Amino acid sequence: MKRIRFTAILAMCSLLLHAQTASSPFKGYFYNKEYNVYLRINFYDNIMVPEHEIFGNLPGYIGKEGNSFFWLITEVKGINEKQANINVVNDYGSEDFTATFSMENDSTYILKQESGSILKVPNKGKWQKLPKIVKFIKH
Repeated sequence: MKRIRFTAILAMCSLLLHAQTASSPFKGYFYNKEYNVYLRINFYDNIMVPEHEIFGNLPGYIGKEGNSFFWLITEVKGINEKQANINVVNDYGSEDFTATFSMENDSTYILKQESGSILKVPNKGKWQKLPKIVKFIKH
């Protein structure tokens, strides 16, 4: 009888842990294959940006594969289950913009720049401007 109760309690705990993961849509790794850029975010607990530890823990960053240049997400405002408003600055501190990051479905997210500088990333020795709306897939 004790084994049955213990097993039932374990099963309920595992369901609760799964529910907490599903309710964290703004945590994880998001990738855009077309522009070879990604977002690594945790809008709930913050994360450390690699090779940029001097900035401390931040809500996340935008990066490009094979490059150490980052756009740092410095602030998250107005977060709900489908959308978050974010402030972003480049790692030099010379350019910034505001954007919304919204969930289209379980795996597709949209980054939409609202105001400020244009999102640019290094590409073959030059700066590549990205469009104001970029689609990301959660991995």
